[in-house]
Amino acid sequence: MTERKEPQRGITLRFLAEPGDVNFGGKVHGGAVMKWIDQVGYTCAAGWAGCYCVTVYLGGLHFLAPIHVGEVVELQALVIRTGRTSMDIAVDVYARDPKSPDRRRTGHCVIVFVALGPSGRPSPVPQWQPRTELDRVLETYAARVGELRKQMDTEMERHLGTAGALDSVSRGPSAAIASKSSGAAEGKDR
Repeated sequence: MTERKEPQRGITLRFLAEPGDVNFGGKVHGGAVMKWIDQVGYTCAAGWAGCYCVTVYLGGLHFLAPIHVGEVVELQALVIRTGRTSMDIAVDVYARDPKSPDRRRTGHCVIVFVALGPSGRPSPVPQWQPRTELDRVLETYAARVGELRKQMDTEMERHLGTAGALDSVSRGPSAAIASKSSGAAEGKDR
């Protein structure tokens, strides 16, 4: 009988920031950093779940310091909470001059992934249990981020209404008024 091995909980990806990653200010573009965050998060989630996973939420993204072209970028991802089909993954981003061992933290966020089975439907994931005090703190942090996400969703829905509200605003005041009027006529007034 073979012993069941726990999936890998964390992963680190490292590479050099390239000239193609630069923004108009001469630093690494925030969009490039977000792509790398999603990649390391996916790698961590897929490794834990053992199947394809999709990003359903990215929250609390903080860009703490710029990353310069030519620096070594290190992204660390760690499972910090599991649900039935979802995983909360904490991601920290670091950068350093390749000639120096001193790195600085340049970003952080939490990403929620959902595992998908062969049918494309959500699939159960292995459950993770905190073992140390730090694990318990991270799990509590993930739960709190989840609560705040629900509050933000409620606030957005309350203030902006259904999907497309921002689109109505971007098309001008008359479109927003027309959209509100048709919602009220259909009994959707909040």
